[in-house]
Amino acid sequence: MSINISKQKREDLLAKIKEIRTFISNAPQDENTGNLLSYLSDLEKDINGKKYGLVFEEHREEIDEVLDTHTPVLTENKDLFIDNGGQMNFLIEGDNLASLKLLEKTHKGKIDLIYIDPPYNTGKNSDEGGGFIYDDAFVDENDLFIHSKWISFMEKRLKIAKRLLSQDGVIFISIGKEENASLRILCDEIFGSKNILGQIVRRTKTTSFRGNYFALRLDYILCYCTGSQFPTKFMDITDKSKYIKVETKGKYKGEIYKDDTAFYLSTLETRPNQRYWIECPDGELVIPPGTTFPLFNADGERATPNSGDGVWRWEVEQYKLKKEYLSFKKTKRSPLINKKGEQAHWNIYTKSYYREKKDNGNIPTELLLDFINRSGTKELKDLNINFSFPKPSSLISYLIKITNKTKSINILDFFSGSGTTGHAVMKLNAEDGGNRKFILCTNNENNICRDVTYERIKRVIDKENYSASLKYYKVDYIPISDRMYYEYADELLLHIRELVELENGVNFTGNNEIGIVLTEEELADFVANADTLTKCKKLYMGHDILPTGKQEKDLQAHNIEISIIPDYYYRDLQEG
Repeated sequence: MSINISKQKREDLLAKIKEIRTFISNAPQDENTGNLLSYLSDLEKDINGKKYGLVFEEHREEIDEVLDTHTPVLTENKDLFIDNGGQMNFLIEGDNLASLKLLEKTHKGKIDLIYIDPPYNTGKNSDEGGGFIYDDAFVDENDLFIHSKWISFMEKRLKIAKRLLSQDGVIFISIGKEENASLRILCDEIFGSKNILGQIVRRTKTTSFRGNYFALRLDYILCYCTGSQFPTKFMDITDKSKYIKVETKGKYKGEIYKDDTAFYLSTLETRPNQRYWIECPDGELVIPPGTTFPLFNADGERATPNSGDGVWRWEVEQYKLKKEYLSFKKTKRSPLINKKGEQAHWNIYTKSYYREKKDNGNIPTELLLDFINRSGTKELKDLNINFSFPKPSSLISYLIKITNKTKSINILDFFSGSGTTGHAVMKLNAEDGGNRKFILCTNNENNICRDVTYERIKRVIDKENYSASLKYYKVDYIPISDRMYYEYADELLLHIRELVELENGVNFTGNNEIGIVLTEEELADFVANADTLTKCKKLYMGHDILPTGKQEKDLQAHNIEISIIPDYYYRDLQEG
């Protein structure tokens, strides 16, 4: 019989607490006995708390202290505005916890896809994924709280990330071996263990990095959704452009196909039924490379291939049934051999018919071999930008595509690093005519935001002439401790414009078609300007502004759409 020992211990502790409470309750009551009863309640709460999950030492960061006494705001660096048409995108410089708290005001439940590449917490500056900076100090492998600090750091940010995701939102998180297990449990707690869509294993390099026990060349991507609204499966990822051949005979005549994989496998032993002669179009008989001849032994049984002998992908009976799925290509460098023991003149591939792939659905694999980091490094090198271990933009494009979402979605990366996500979104929009929007958040450690993230986006737009625009915001802070709301309300008002731009993906600067008024004085000036009234199509108006009857008529006469700026940007401060 199975006995839950932990539960038994909890029940024993609770019984002892009950005895102590009874004793204290029967004793003469004073301030001390009241405090003791309160302490017992706290103990009971802890004992009845979480039974399964991560156990870690919770840490506070410097940014937590800042946010206790200040409220974050956004200030635009207008000199860095990129206006090249298309969707308006945003780059936010500052601590990403502060950025996320601001995004919670403007994008709660509005982000369709999040991709993040947080620090891998390797404990070493030089390792792929990088070490971990916590409160401006590098957390090395000798730090006793190396994992607790990382989990505390991630937990706060992922909880907000969940609130930002839409009902059918999805999040992808790249991670290394050091924190993969911890992150999985943390995400199970935050997003729900039933909402994990999978764990992708990605090859990071073709040559192995020397580790202590195993050669290292893998990392991982955890994928979670927000709940039941997510599609039952990812999209068919079949790329029709690769199906360039047309079948000329048989039941698939007229169908387009591609040569998928080489038909032979090398150095697989004990598969005698997968080593046999195949006749090529000119009558040449070929077999995978190896030394096992003849194919049958003296007793008439099929010989077992020797170590190193190649075999076909199918057993002989399967081959007889599916010959039409083989494609023969004449070549001077075939790995196959013929009856004479010479290099054959043919290579053989399996065919992949587009119609079958499309009808059956080509579900994405959890093993990615083609998105190695070297291609990401080359992308930055081509832009003359130096950055260590960037992810390739093709990886992010792939993740976006497989979610089967529309081409008009909001994408967030709050560990944006070199700006790979922004690059991928612009490239994908150019390829399929999409109008996806991105928001990137990063700190400016070593000027990364200004000199790497921004520069990459700018140079990519210039080089490829992408139809995309970008606003550059910086997180600032307004002190609020020991101040009533009305004492700093005017300061907050100076930063409402940026929040409205961020939420609605618009630009007020130099734009005559949209306007913003935050006070009744500004509204009066706006209505009094005939030129402004004529050109404006939409006006964002503060929620507490009361237009006069004449002002309302003037706005209606010019068919100006009114959008009321929500009061939830800073409502919580007023209530606090």
